[in-house]
Amino acid sequence: MYLSKTPRLLKALYPSLTWDFRDHKKKVYLTFDDGPIPEVTPYVLSVLEEFQIKATFFCIGDNVRKHPKVFQQVIDAGHSIGNHTFNHLNGWKTSNSEYSDNAILCESLFKSQLFRPPYGRIKRSQIKTLQSRFKIIMYDVLSGDFDTKIDAEKCYQNVVQNTNDGSIIVFHDSLKAFPNLKDALPKVISTLLKQGYSFHSID
Repeated sequence: MYLSKTPRLLKALYPSLTWDFRDHKKKVYLTFDDGPIPEVTPYVLSVLEEFQIKATFFCIGDNVRKHPKVFQQVIDAGHSIGNHTFNHLNGWKTSNSEYSDNAILCESLFKSQLFRPPYGRIKRSQIKTLQSRFKIIMYDVLSGDFDTKIDAEKCYQNVVQNTNDGSIIVFHDSLKAFPNLKDALPKVISTLLKQGYSFHSID
């Protein structure tokens, strides 16, 4: 179960987390979770290069370890990077010490002040611990590209119907998401540009 648009109530319950940048008029923030993946991340980079825009990649440490050349391509292209734990842990199902240690293990491969919890699931106690090291970035719009029960058109609609000023938008550079991502991503970017939005990385 997931929502394409993060409810205001949830944002209000966790005000210390970054859900969007509402004061940033006509700006949006594309983010990609779960990479780097050789079969997917280079495609994403090519689309971003085509449209001459920057994004933020929340990387799984183990994928960085396995695919350092692809990770370096993200860096060389000038995009921002963030920590997504080493093993894509679900905070709700993980002890505080294991969760923190896993994020720090990811940090041993690359340095970033940005952190996004996998699945968007993190305990208040984990938030308290990690905020001493990271700025925790959540999201305003979830494309649903990972959902094999929907098609690329639905994924596209999830984004364009819910994006507002300052929205943080989530796609996934993963094998599971690729069938939806490859068709929806360029269409989303083109539409939002036509609507007057500009794209920015999170620094």
